[in-house]
Amino acid sequence: MNRLQQRMGAAAVLGIAAVAGVWAGQNGHVRLPLAGTSTASPVVAPAPSGPVIYYRDPDDKGLYSDTPKMTADGRPYIGVRASEDVSVDKVKPPVAVSTGKIKFYRNPMGLPDTSPTPKKDSMGMDYIPVMEGETEDGSAVKLSPGKVQRAGVETVLATRRASTRTIKAPGVVAYDERRIWAVVPRFDGFVERIEPVTTGQNVKKGDALVAVFGQEILAQGSRLIIEQAPGWKGEDTLNLRTFKGESGTVIGAYRRLRNLGVPDEFIEQIKRERRVPDTLTVRSPVDGVIIERNIVQGQAFKAGEVAFRIADHSVMWVNADVPEGDMAAITTGQRVSITTRAYPGRRFTGVVALVLPHLMKETRTARVRIELANADLALLPDMYVDVEIATGGGEAVVSVPTSAVIDSGNRQVVIVQLGDGRFEPRDVKLGRCGDGMTEVTTGIADGDSVVANGNFLIDAESNLQAALKGLTPPASPPATAEAKP
Repeated sequence: MNRLQQRMGAAAVLGIAAVAGVWAGQNGHVRLPLAGTSTASPVVAPAPSGPVIYYRDPDDKGLYSDTPKMTADGRPYIGVRASEDVSVDKVKPPVAVSTGKIKFYRNPMGLPDTSPTPKKDSMGMDYIPVMEGETEDGSAVKLSPGKVQRAGVETVLATRRASTRTIKAPGVVAYDERRIWAVVPRFDGFVERIEPVTTGQNVKKGDALVAVFGQEILAQGSRLIIEQAPGWKGEDTLNLRTFKGESGTVIGAYRRLRNLGVPDEFIEQIKRERRVPDTLTVRSPVDGVIIERNIVQGQAFKAGEVAFRIADHSVMWVNADVPEGDMAAITTGQRVSITTRAYPGRRFTGVVALVLPHLMKETRTARVRIELANADLALLPDMYVDVEIATGGGEAVVSVPTSAVIDSGNRQVVIVQLGDGRFEPRDVKLGRCGDGMTEVTTGIADGDSVVANGNFLIDAESNLQAALKGLTPPASPPATAEAKP
């Protein structure tokens, strides 16, 4: 090989080395110190990133808040971002710290299965290590602030308040039975003229309904004219049982006309004109709505037949069907709020007038009668309504939100916050419930902080830790030295 070929080979080798060095530098395999810098540069922690997920006390007292808050001395709480909460970012394999060691490994899906050594479950997930001191003694459970925040745990104070309850029930509007009038003639006759009144029409007291002719009215009206004649002596000539008024005049015919339902105006007209009109006009006895009309033009009628029925709508009843279990809480005089589909947003108010003394066996409900004013006639008979009856309001009792109670049927539990991220399930006995609150008779006291939302997560964590404790193998007793012979 001549000298020229040797130089060309050396140049090719240097070129290949240069290209390889550039590639290694770009891909991070080789790092060269920059000019003017030290080869041992300090590691700088990355700035916190992500949204603020909660706020912590600036003195690290273990106090946290969902919203910005100030301390008692006026200092703001410090916002904790997502990257600062180790449980929010990518989960890293836990390692044993100097303060303790791994006791065992538990199933990642919460199954009651533990292992003394690392392993994987059937889906390839690593078992989670449980450190010494991580579990609590007794029934309390400790959760990190990040887990509490993400689970949406909300706490409220148990307070003493008057136990109130609103009973809701369906109802139907009905007539007030005391305000229905029947127009019934007390004599036989014929319909001479019927006024233009129909069923469903509103009438006022005194409005004309129908003009009728009655032979008995004519006969008694004629006798009244004779009795009013000067010098007439009815006892001697007619041998009638008569009555004397304050002026001493005989009023036998007047009494008979009144008994036949003839108004005083008609009688006074007979006295004044000394003649009996051919027809008698029957008028409405009350303001109301005609709910029944049983006569037509020209028909004959008998005494006692109902010609019209008129109902006064100014006061109505609502018959509500209350469940059997709520009967004891309802008494007469309680205020009632009523809403209808016909008038959205409008509320009618009334009072409980009567609790009917029988139960409907088909629906296991009791009928409650409610009385309310209906001045504008908005409520109509047979209209469906929703009834709300306010009950309670007596002695103050310890109450918590109904959402704070975990009811399994055989057991009722309330989660109590103990502080420092510790929560304890407590068995309680409940009293009356209503309006989103539940009375607690035993188990917690006034002022205890209870979990209103997120309690199922804490209860599940407590049950899991209790199960793991039960599955943890007991410590083997220390070996005893064998006695030497």
